Amino acid sequence: MARRGATHEVCIDRAQRLVVKRFQSWDRCEPAREWTALTLLAESAPGLAPAPLRADLDADPPVIVMSWLPGVQLGHAPLSAAQTEALMVALEQLWQSVPISRMKTCAPTTVPNSIALAGQVRAMLATEPDLGEDPLVRRAWQAAVTWLDNSTPDSQACPDGEVVLGQGDCNLANFLWDGAQIRIVDFEDSGPSDRAFELAILVEHISAWSDASLEADTFLAQFELTTSERARLRQWRRLAALFWMILLRPDGPASCRNPPGTLKLQASRLLTLLG
Repeated sequence: MARRGATHEVCIDRAQRLVVKRFQSWDRCEPAREWTALTLLAESAPGLAPAPLRADLDADPPVIVMSWLPGVQLGHAPLSAAQTEALMVALEQLWQSVPISRMKTCAPTTVPNSIALAGQVRAMLATEPDLGEDPLVRRAWQAAVTWLDNSTPDSQACPDGEVVLGQGDCNLANFLWDGAQIRIVDFEDSGPSDRAFELAILVEHISAWSDASLEADTFLAQFELTTSERARLRQWRRLAALFWMILLRPDGPASCRNPPGTLKLQASRLLTLLG
């Protein structure tokens, strides 16, 4: 199955318990990122993610075959207390599983996910996207641009001691609940990251706050973050919210997949984060 704008096509064989993933784009080393993450997790946290079975990363298109995992995707309804707890456990297991030395020798990219997003947002701003005429949206847009012009999130990479393997795409649909635990899929955006950034892109993902009604501050308070992590978390949440506002603009890639009025809600959320 492939969605409009999707970066891959997935074929599932439940009888054989296999998933075949064919990539439709790979300019950011997506196949190598996914294969590396699955391999590292198979070594350090077996069962948390699909088991890597075989791959042809040089094919056109590249293809990865992995094990099929049972469970239903999160994000289609508010999270239960059990699901929220299991999500926290899965995230901490992911972040604590792979030694930084092992990651550095294997990672296809050394650019942290946070720095990559900051560069992507700045590139989006340079195209001067049309946000429409809604005054609230335009006010949020101007406030965000002013904040970014006077901030340096690009330079806020975490210290080596805080680098973790980040999944990189915290759409709740990438977290599978089997009634007892949560497993994680879709590692094509994985790479070196830090907990503050990964938490920021999770709570600011539209699947979390809009679809699953995840209360960000309550959820984040459950994690024991350092002072520096909490400072970065605030900045990364702002950046992630701005990223989503750009995606939700009229005729933007996320506008047609969300109900009318979502852009205005996103603008209000961004203003609150900037306040």
